[in-house]
Amino acid sequence: MAIRLWPQKDIRVRKIRIGRIPALILMPEVPRTNVPGVLWLHGGGYMTGMKEMVYMSRAVDLVRDHGAVVLSPGYRLSFMAPYPAAIEDCYQALLYLKEHAGELGIRDDQIMVGGESAGGGLTAALCMMARDKGEVSIAFQMPLYPMIDNFDTESSRDNHGRIWNTTRNHQAWAVYLRKDAKKEVSPYAAPARQTDYRNLPPAYTFVGDGEPFYCETLTYIDNLQKAGVSAKADVYHTNMHAFDMMKSEDETSRKAIARFREECRYAVEHYFCPQK
Repeated sequence: MAIRLWPQKDIRVRKIRIGRIPALILMPEVPRTNVPGVLWLHGGGYMTGMKEMVYMSRAVDLVRDHGAVVLSPGYRLSFMAPYPAAIEDCYQALLYLKEHAGELGIRDDQIMVGGESAGGGLTAALCMMARDKGEVSIAFQMPLYPMIDNFDTESSRDNHGRIWNTTRNHQAWAVYLRKDAKKEVSPYAAPARQTDYRNLPPAYTFVGDGEPFYCETLTYIDNLQKAGVSAKADVYHTNMHAFDMMKSEDETSRKAIARFREECRYAVEHYFCPQK
């Protein structure tokens, strides 16, 4: 598997703290100015994972292609601190990105949020929270194969895919939501519970057709589109969750990565959202 959990030579990394949250800032070795600022949220079912997973994520493409500054927070994991700890930490990191836009060299009208799996779920939840609070504007969201539905869907029920499956999914939601794992909860906890998708940021994602999050990913994009939000999803034939990270050199992964970079190029050129 082509997995790298250390900095890459053409990317500069700085370690910071945002209150109690440890975080990494990634930027090109030769920093630019007036570039997108990206909050990237790692996966791991809300209960595992680490901020260093950003090194193997699609966020690295944004640094290389557009000189983006990427902030990767080490949000609290659910086995120690269940919901709402993670989303609270991510929101604090989002505010940090806005408040420090000038010193980081980013455009404050082009703050983006992305992440994979549970990080994709937090991406969707964070966009909803930011819209509702009105304290920070997000220009674009990239919730890749997001974990957003605490109820079983057609694809997450009886799923035996690689990397992630029904058993792991049930366990992860139970740890994150505890006694509320199979209840109607806030969309900040499980974004699939959202009923109002208006005024959310434009979105791009991709997902495998045999993995648990296939249905909830497409439903999320469909709901955004119905609410008049520009949203796209690409589907690839695989039952491997996070296939682009696990086997980045495979043909399917290369296609997904190329499409991601193409959609992000469009977003950088077209999506802006001034701060209020």
